[in-house]
Amino acid sequence: MPDAPRAFRAQFPVLDRVAYLNAGTDGPVPRRAAEAAVERTRIEAEHGRAGEAHMDTVTGLIARLRARVADLLGAREGEIALTHSTTDGLNTVLLGLDLRAGDEVLTSDEEHPGLLAPLAHAHLHSGIEVRVAPFDELAQAVGPRTRLVAASHVSWVSGRVLDTAALRSTEAALLLDGAQGLGAVPVDVRELGADFYAASGQKWLCGPDASGYLYVNEERIAEVAPSWLNYMSLADASRAAQLHLHPDARRFDLGLMPAPATAWALASLDVLAEAGWAWVHERARNLAATLARQLAERGVAVAPRGDSTLVAWQGADPEADVDRLADAGLVVRAIPGRGLVRASVGAWSSEEELERLAAAA
Repeated sequence: MPDAPRAFRAQFPVLDRVAYLNAGTDGPVPRRAAEAAVERTRIEAEHGRAGEAHMDTVTGLIARLRARVADLLGAREGEIALTHSTTDGLNTVLLGLDLRAGDEVLTSDEEHPGLLAPLAHAHLHSGIEVRVAPFDELAQAVGPRTRLVAASHVSWVSGRVLDTAALRSTEAALLLDGAQGLGAVPVDVRELGADFYAASGQKWLCGPDASGYLYVNEERIAEVAPSWLNYMSLADASRAAQLHLHPDARRFDLGLMPAPATAWALASLDVLAEAGWAWVHERARNLAATLARQLAERGVAVAPRGDSTLVAWQGADPEADVDRLADAGLVVRAIPGRGLVRASVGAWSSEEELERLAAAA
């Protein structure tokens, strides 16, 4: 293995034990990120969590994280809200937009429960009509009553990548579930034509659980009513009763992100950025394509996929396959109800691990 991949892998302790191929659920934790979280917790334990200096540190970490995520998305800082999950961001948009009875929201047949449940809730409580189309036919399915397309940037089921270029020519607003996008593949929200992009911190960004991000195009911010107001939504806390909110996407922040978690998130981003995002993206996608080819050569039925980091294949008993592979030190997951086993291939993966997986699948 060349020096660069070897040095990068060395920053993820879990790889000393197993072939970790499940970043699509939770990414591996860099050693530096674990140390940053522990150090921040130690400081708070020894010095307390009160006073102006403490709050300046906490808000400073949050501001740095917001800026880093904005840069990754090709967005402005004022277009980024800090949430707890991709689903938080999806709910913020679906509950905040003025969607009414009869309005149509178009989604695909490869969506995660984290989007399907909010859509079902909106249907029950607002009367919107939710229409489902094949993932690769969404643009053609947009109709005159379609107000919003809500779909995955990268399918969690198959790893296919949404044809957003075709959607840009429609009049419908675009809400992207970026859980398998941000950190895994290059993202430029303006190039994608996304009005809203919800993503996770714990997956391909290797951050802590309960971390997420929401991009809201600055021209759309006023169209989304905040549905979960809190201290961090306020531009002036002394005028809380007058709802003096931040004028930008900070109004959608879901509370104060804990400093240890923020330090972890920043440290993980440092590890990935120092390796080079272009290298991280290219290596992971190339390795995933290699795995798909190796599986197919062995007669395994690989699900149609795109230029992404996910590889899924048919399993006679996916849950049993996952357990069997785990016993062999290969960490993958099953996709419920689809008959699929899925591997999430990262830049931290090795060619040897993928050969082992292909042989054992």
